[in-house]
Amino acid sequence: QVQLVESGGGLVQPGGSLNLSCVTSGSPISRDPMTWYRQDPGKEREWVASIATFGQPYYANAVRGRFTISRDNNKNTLYLQMNNLKAEDTAVYFCNLGWTIQSAKGHWGQGTQVTVSS
Repeated sequence: QVQLVESGGGLVQPGGSLNLSCVTSGSPISRDPMTWYRQDPGKEREWVASIATFGQPYYANAVRGRFTISRDNNKNTLYLQMNNLKAEDTAVYFCNLGWTIQSAKGHWGQGTQVTVSS
């Protein structure tokens, strides 16, 4: 099973930026769509953005225009560039292969904490 390790989170002020990474191992990712999710304590994990195998991105309304998802298949790595961060973006961010939580193929990692606060 594919292993996933997210990194790049941290504490940032509103309006700031972060670039998250998701490094995978165990199987090449080039044949799979990939997705970023986020989860607040006490809430369900929610979809943030997905990217198709050929690079077409898809975004949740809450992040469209501020976040950019990308992938480097040669490095088996998924990225999420987050700009103009807002307090409501605070969450633990996770990545996985596939389009949905139900169809996720990888072993869920620990996620990376993003905190947006002044």
